[in-house]
Amino acid sequence: MDYLEGLNPQQRAAVLQTKGPVMIIAGAGSGKTRVITYRVAHLIRSGVDAFNILILTFTNKAAREMRERITKVVGDEAKNLWMGTFHSVFAKLLRVEADKLGYPNNFTIYDTDDSKSVIRAILKEMNLDDKLYNANFVYNRISSAKNNLISWQEYQQNEQIQADDFSTGRGQMGKIYETYAQRCYRAGAMDFDDLLFKTNELLKNHAEVLYKYQNKFKYLMVDEYQDTNFSQYLIVKRLAAINENICVVGDDAQSIYAFRGANIQNILNFEKDYPDLKVFKLEQNYRSTQNIVKVANSIIANNKEQLKKNVFSENETGDKIKVMRAFSDNEEGKMVAEGILQDRTTKGMKWNDFAILYRTNAQSRSMEEALRKLNIPYKIYGGLSFYQRKEIKDLIAYFRLTFNPADEEALKRVINYPKRGIGDTTIDKIILSADQHGVTTWDVVTNPSKYLDGRSATSVGTFGTMIQSFQVIAKNLPAYDAAMHIAQHSGLLKDLYEDKSVEGLNRYENIQELLNGIKEFSEREDIEEKGLDVFMQDVALLTNDDNDKNPNAETVSLMTIHASKGLEFKQVNVVGLEENLFPSQMSLNSRTDLEEERRLFYVAVTRAESKLTISYATSRFKFGTLISCEPSRFLDEIDPQYLELDFTARPAASANPFFNDERTAWTRNTNSGTKGPDSFSKPKPASQPVKTTSILAKAHVPSANFAPSDTSKLQTGMEVEHERFGYGKVINLEGSAPDIKATIFFKEIGQKQLLLKFAKLRIVQ
Repeated sequence: MDYLEGLNPQQRAAVLQTKGPVMIIAGAGSGKTRVITYRVAHLIRSGVDAFNILILTFTNKAAREMRERITKVVGDEAKNLWMGTFHSVFAKLLRVEADKLGYPNNFTIYDTDDSKSVIRAILKEMNLDDKLYNANFVYNRISSAKNNLISWQEYQQNEQIQADDFSTGRGQMGKIYETYAQRCYRAGAMDFDDLLFKTNELLKNHAEVLYKYQNKFKYLMVDEYQDTNFSQYLIVKRLAAINENICVVGDDAQSIYAFRGANIQNILNFEKDYPDLKVFKLEQNYRSTQNIVKVANSIIANNKEQLKKNVFSENETGDKIKVMRAFSDNEEGKMVAEGILQDRTTKGMKWNDFAILYRTNAQSRSMEEALRKLNIPYKIYGGLSFYQRKEIKDLIAYFRLTFNPADEEALKRVINYPKRGIGDTTIDKIILSADQHGVTTWDVVTNPSKYLDGRSATSVGTFGTMIQSFQVIAKNLPAYDAAMHIAQHSGLLKDLYEDKSVEGLNRYENIQELLNGIKEFSEREDIEEKGLDVFMQDVALLTNDDNDKNPNAETVSLMTIHASKGLEFKQVNVVGLEENLFPSQMSLNSRTDLEEERRLFYVAVTRAESKLTISYATSRFKFGTLISCEPSRFLDEIDPQYLELDFTARPAASANPFFNDERTAWTRNTNSGTKGPDSFSKPKPASQPVKTTSILAKAHVPSANFAPSDTSKLQTGMEVEHERFGYGKVINLEGSAPDIKATIFFKEIGQKQLLLKFAKLRIVQ
């Protein structure tokens, strides 16, 4: 048993407990993978046949790593383990048992694009309004139903679901779901969600199959149990029902996938399913410094729903956590990039020792541009580079075509996006005609009747006229105004806005971030020419990614916090710690959602080994307008003894013209209640630290009877209470319903302007 020698007492106890239900609560950096690996190895060394062990993971990477480690201990016997992701393991099981469900054993597995293609065909056949029945929305709705084990029959019979659908004008969803399920069945195909949905159906309706696998899988282990959804929970519970030799491993503090259907209650309530449960807590963090661990503990302590544990570290105390304040997102990127460059130079570190983590993909733009300006190599992890995302390339293709109509690649990309009735056949004719007559494709587009016939000539001509109008606009308007005009009148912005899926919202936000970048460019005072064509030249240089030429080169990692889970870096920068960004605006109406956002922050903090830096900006461009940003409430929750506040105002001028942006030297005046909501004041000189008491002041604690009032009768002079800003008096009302704005003077923070329909005010008197 030499493999047990390197384990601490808690790890060793968890490995040796092989019988009965076991829950291993594994804090961040506590050696979870080692415990799972050695526990499986110990089972095999103790005489358990590897064929009788089932290990379920959430990533193929985790499964491969575990199998490799187990092989080193027990040899080739590890090959006989049933190990893999939920979807891969149960796809294998379904291949064997598919005939019980009426499917062929060689059934096809549809990916997301396949599924959406089937849905689009169904929507077209049913002549449904694509504004209400967007393929992405329909796909997500069906996926959610399957993950909650709701069949199309149950969907149609559920009165609450039907009422919700009809209230939103989507009363045909049940029929679409039915048709989609039948179409897949007829094709002998299962989609990704079916792999779990059909497994549940199989185990529920075929007792002999359930009994077979209950006796086959005498020992079950589930990694990252906090991320299981209802469907996965039921499969595991059914399979473990006879032997109850089930071991789940996870950390409720790292449950961050509710948007995918993960249910934290599965781990919080695990003991209710197994009263004889033995619980082992892995609380020693081997990854991070003591200060980083203590900061993480102080953050997660604010969550009410959690399994209590005392995570600690015996590593060095380490540096305090630096909190940086920037005047804009561009300056935030600059500060982060300069910090990385300095630490690499002075500490002899490698580029891949550093990571930049953000809440949304759109935040990568300012980080990417800052890193490029300092020639710091980087790689977007778990996503595309900002300028390589489809929606960004689509809009940029419109810009390219506006300034160079002979750009054939740009023409092909956007001539039928958004759809305008110009199919592939017509596009092929345009290209063929241009080749035959020795002209450009643009010549064909602007003289369609000469080269094309019928309806296609009319559609192409309309497109050509639109691009010609863009050319006029681009010559006569500033960069941002021209870009916004093109985004709107091309139909691209409208198309993305109407896609209400999570992916659609992300794409829309990315387009807004590109427009924000153009807005910032147009307000720079260090350049004379500020046209959209000049911006395009800058973008062409920025998107010349040389990093791809050497995939083995060291790079700084950029990723969303969700993508960072399971990873670790010597130094981590967590950026954008601002209200309505992190925590996200959508999470503020629910304690459950807010607690998940806090767990997400906990995950970000615990990725760091030796140094953690947190930053936020006091202003950002949003939809082309400069807005004031408040520091995240999460900053207030960190024990201040572990923080180093870097709030020294920075001069605007810089040797690098990219950052010589005078706008970033202005910050919204949050310390004075006498100025209006849009007033700004210049910061103090760089030698004088800005006072921090009001910046990280504790949030207002709502009164016990706090509940938003009906503000339709709100009047000037009334006293109100806001959930975060506290008590104040209404000093002005403007606009008309539903967009009435109230200017309120709050006792603690001064004057604010709020949109009443979102403000959630309690009228005091």
